[in-house]
Amino acid sequence: MHFFPSTILMQKVTASSTQAGIASLAAGITVDKPVEFTYQELFNATEGFNITRKIGQGGFGAVYYAELVGEKAAIKKMDMKATQEFLAELKALTHVHHLNLVRFIGYCTESSLFLVYEFVENGNLSQHLRGTGYEPLSWAERVRIALDSARGLEYIHEHTVPVYIHRDIKSANILIDKNTRAKVADLGLAKLTEVGGASLQTRVVGTFGYMPPEYFQYGEVSRKVDVYAFGVVLYELISAKDAIVQSTDGSASGSKVLVYLFEETLTAPDPEEGLKKLIDPKLGDDYPIDAILMMTQLAKVCTEEDPKLRPTMRSVVVALMTLSSMSFGI
Repeated sequence: MHFFPSTILMQKVTASSTQAGIASLAAGITVDKPVEFTYQELFNATEGFNITRKIGQGGFGAVYYAELVGEKAAIKKMDMKATQEFLAELKALTHVHHLNLVRFIGYCTESSLFLVYEFVENGNLSQHLRGTGYEPLSWAERVRIALDSARGLEYIHEHTVPVYIHRDIKSANILIDKNTRAKVADLGLAKLTEVGGASLQTRVVGTFGYMPPEYFQYGEVSRKVDVYAFGVVLYELISAKDAIVQSTDGSASGSKVLVYLFEETLTAPDPEEGLKKLIDPKLGDDYPIDAILMMTQLAKVCTEEDPKLRPTMRSVVVALMTLSSMSFGI
């Protein structure tokens, strides 16, 4: 498969720090049947944002479970200081509509900043790989989750106007529904882009272990930032290890980035034997080794140090479609 490099031009998302500014900017966004909720509606639906309704906590606020307009919903309550984050996510969510992206329901700008999404009821990929209370994911399910996630990313990279870069792809931001299908969540760090220009420098945001060198060191953003992070997710699907693997004694000095752990294995004298030691023990022997090797090679090219050597998400989708046909006929 031949991979073509792509470069893109960043556009800054402008934001107002006042509530009035937020409301006016929000009002200018064109969406399909937008729902602007009142604070009272959200307050009632969460029993006053009761702690028993809290289902998550992120860097920009808390997430609560609710039932609104006849369906289960997740309400993200954001800090007022997260104005730019709020507007970036709101603008992105009103432009993107895809089966493999978490669906946006509405928003509220009274008293605080709120975004309302569909509730995806089966946790996130990180919880399924490393948490308790979940059945182990089969190899076929892991490939399907990879393909679903790749399709969601390929959509925002190739099929939206303007194009988006997620900038925080990680297993915790891939939600799993009751049918073990995947949806990409948390577009709050998304950047508007135009195809055809060179990547620009920007403030570094995201999660350590998933950031490529050009982004972490220089703040350079292109779609290849997402490709790199997706490669890390592929390594997670194979190994069930964290993006940063802690040492056995728990010391920070002994921790390793998952990408480097796989690179060491793949450059060893017997890479296949070393790879078998990295495969998630929960899989047992119930996987086709050829498919594991193929996903490993795909993850390796996605996490190349030089962004020009990384594939597009379109190429990744094609590769995963091939891989899915090898994995128990998904």
